[in-house]
Amino acid sequence: MSPAQPKRATSRAHPADPCTVVIFGAAGDLTSRLVVPALYNMRRTGLLSDNFAIVGFNHGKMSDNAWKNNLHKSLERYVSGAGQHLDEEAWGWLGSQMTYFPGDFDDASSFQALATKLKEIDRKRGTQGNVLFYLATPERFFGDVIEQLRDAGLTQDGGADSGHWRRVIIEKPFGHDLASANALNERILKVLREDQIYRIDHFLGKETVQNIMAFRFANGLFEPIWNRDRIDHVQITVAETVGVERRGSFYEQTGAMRDMVPNHLFQLLAMVAMEPPTSFDAEAVRTRKAEVIEAIRPISPEDAVRGQYGPGAVNSELARAYRDEPDVAPDSVTETFVAMKLSIDTWRWSGVPFYLRTGKHMGRRTTEIAIRFKSAPMAPFRGTGMDAFGPDWLVLQIQPDEGISLQFDVKRPGPRVELAPVRMDFKYADWFRAEPNVGYETLLYDCMTGDATLFQRADMVEACWRAVQPVLDDWAQRTPADFPNYASGSAGPASSDTLLAMGGRSWRPLNTGTEPARRAARQKAESGTGVLATKEPARPSAAKRAAAKKSLRAASVKKASPVKKTAAKKATVKKAAKKKVAAKKAPARKAAPKKRVAAARKAAPAKRSPIK
Repeated sequence: MSPAQPKRATSRAHPADPCTVVIFGAAGDLTSRLVVPALYNMRRTGLLSDNFAIVGFNHGKMSDNAWKNNLHKSLERYVSGAGQHLDEEAWGWLGSQMTYFPGDFDDASSFQALATKLKEIDRKRGTQGNVLFYLATPERFFGDVIEQLRDAGLTQDGGADSGHWRRVIIEKPFGHDLASANALNERILKVLREDQIYRIDHFLGKETVQNIMAFRFANGLFEPIWNRDRIDHVQITVAETVGVERRGSFYEQTGAMRDMVPNHLFQLLAMVAMEPPTSFDAEAVRTRKAEVIEAIRPISPEDAVRGQYGPGAVNSELARAYRDEPDVAPDSVTETFVAMKLSIDTWRWSGVPFYLRTGKHMGRRTTEIAIRFKSAPMAPFRGTGMDAFGPDWLVLQIQPDEGISLQFDVKRPGPRVELAPVRMDFKYADWFRAEPNVGYETLLYDCMTGDATLFQRADMVEACWRAVQPVLDDWAQRTPADFPNYASGSAGPASSDTLLAMGGRSWRPLNTGTEPARRAARQKAESGTGVLATKEPARPSAAKRAAAKKSLRAASVKKASPVKKTAAKKATVKKAAKKKVAAKKAPARKAAPKKRVAAARKAAPAKRSPIK
């Protein structure tokens, strides 16, 4: 961006409907780290109604002031981490709307008392009877809380034509497999209408994710080539540098697959692969996304790789292994890394592989969608010395630096026909004034205004679990023998590279340490032939791909038998003995040539220096 380029202001929306937000799990990490900071940012940007209130529902007695002070400290840490100062006026207003309410999720009297409290708040604050219930609780409480709300008469709103609304936000994970997701949907749909349920995924609150539809459907340049004719494959990466932190007990029951793939990664996939909707109406968009997820071919266990991080270094700091984390079993087989290949059985994407990976304690924090275009024919470049082009990539960067980049080849200046890869970058921070954002602001605003575009329907959730269920079933029956199989700070296990290599492809570099090597290779190319073209790996034969798949599957579950280990050990000892004998004989064999050279030098006449 040019230094003189003025930044555009973020578009402003009218304030949301008056309402009371009831947060179940009000003393939890999610509330202090994401929900309350998002509400604070919404107040600062004018997205909250003046007729607004917050009720924090949690077990254990606590005063309003104690709860607010804890949230205030957490908010200060968040604001200072973003390099800002806390807006005391905005916090003062938000704090004045907050009430702590002690209660138990299985106690009917607590919910009856909550109903009385909400009526009192409605009279004082003028919230017009609108209530947004936020379930920031473990999954096992979702059904209980919703049924308690029904029994207390708190879910009835009279439908879309009534003067007030009641809505429920449900956090992930929504179930832990297909059967549990079906059961949970059946249970809550007996209480709530589908239009009252907002299954939230904070990834969809990111600006770049929301921009995918605008980028595709508002630009005639890209939509015509967004298909199997021009796209070779798609890579979606969600890499984190953090480990499981203090969530060991949760992660032991969940793992990377359940935590990330059926929700975060599949939602990104749906945004990229969906057909154009008839409008941006919520149901039109969600129907198109549901079609994509339902078209995912059930993933074969041979096309999925799992990993677990060991010790290493992340951001130049020593990191411990997953099995050494608090509340983690010393022999845990829970995966912290997942990579998979999947196919979408639609006309647009037939034959185009999608590669997904996510992991913790990786070398770099990044979330990106990378689209690799097919290479152009080489025919016009015969006789130039080139045998391949560089890869053309369109990359949608979701975090940490939101933006879009396009990589393509250009002719290098000079008399010869030589190519060099270049990249054009767009970053949101360069063009738009940044608003404080934790990713929940847009989603909370949409809930308060009744826009369900960015939320999953029941059929979408079940389709996601259906796609990964074969892998979950297979992993439950087989115990990985090689955990931990990748070092903290790396790009994941070697088997994930094999997953792409079988198709003659490779992952985009993840670690920042690869960039100096790429620059060195570029300089070497420039000083040598002068032709810079990244060569694609040769596609292996069908037999070799089948053998690689077989070894990839076997490597994760099989250990060498004692007989094989003994044989291998004997072979190693025998080989070492042979080397020792050869080493003793080597000096004798080498001595003869050295003696002949010395004798020849002695016999030769001395070289005289010239007379000056």
